[in-house]
Amino acid sequence: MELRQLACFVAVADEANFTRAAARLHIVQSAVSSTIKSLERELGAPLLDCNSKRVLLTDAGAALLPRARAALHAAQEAADAVAEVRGGLRGTLRLGTLTSVRLLDLPALLGEFHRRHPGVLLRTSAVPTGSQGLVEALLDRRLDLAFVSLPGPCPDGISLTHLTSSVLDLVVPAGHPLAGRGSVSIAELTGLDFVDSPLGYGNRTVADRAFAAASVPRRVTVENTDIATGADYVRHGLGVALLPRFSLGAAEGVAVLTVRDADLDWPLSLAVPSTHRPGTAARAMIEMAHELLS
Repeated sequence: MELRQLACFVAVADEANFTRAAARLHIVQSAVSSTIKSLERELGAPLLDCNSKRVLLTDAGAALLPRARAALHAAQEAADAVAEVRGGLRGTLRLGTLTSVRLLDLPALLGEFHRRHPGVLLRTSAVPTGSQGLVEALLDRRLDLAFVSLPGPCPDGISLTHLTSSVLDLVVPAGHPLAGRGSVSIAELTGLDFVDSPLGYGNRTVADRAFAAASVPRRVTVENTDIATGADYVRHGLGVALLPRFSLGAAEGVAVLTVRDADLDWPLSLAVPSTHRPGTAARAMIEMAHELLS
């Protein structure tokens, strides 16, 4: 069994598509297919269930996947250790981010990392399922680190370093009955239609927990994955929203109020798996984040 075989298998499993896996690996699709077939012959079991519409893991493939990830991680760690001794950190750092992470200057952070470690390829990605999806990617070893918002208890297998936070404010249309108020009680929000992020997003979790703690029912009628456009949804009459202050700027056509009796603190943390030691590049990023953001 060779590392290139495992890399092809993991890429196909992640992408659920041979064409996308080939593009990710920078090889032709026929090479991916032949490598997978060779691995299946060597192991004596089919690893993928394929048809014209989808690629799924067989039971044998599902059993192999976490072990394949672990083997590739160990190989990369070994290569990184040698590169570090030779005088330069190399490898790939897979960094998960939120769809809107303006609580910190991520381009500046990554730029500084690149200046210090130009041999490391930075690969950033967001997921449509928010912080919960990023945690799952960390646990599956599809990511090395991730910036997440995880209010409440830390998930099993994850270690969090708190970086910063932002308060969620109530945003209503300019002509709304509450628009002239400076603040409101959470109980006064009963019966309003809300625009919010989908389940799994940290800001949604903060809002849901606050309303549950106050025993106040809440109705979300529009789900939006882009916090930066939340005020636009409100301005066009689709509901009210709880949005972080950094996302509002000089938003027009809306009024912003504080909710005075609810815990609406939205945290941002750096998450790493606690089930295995991070790679050399990941450890360098952790150290730099502590240095620059703590």
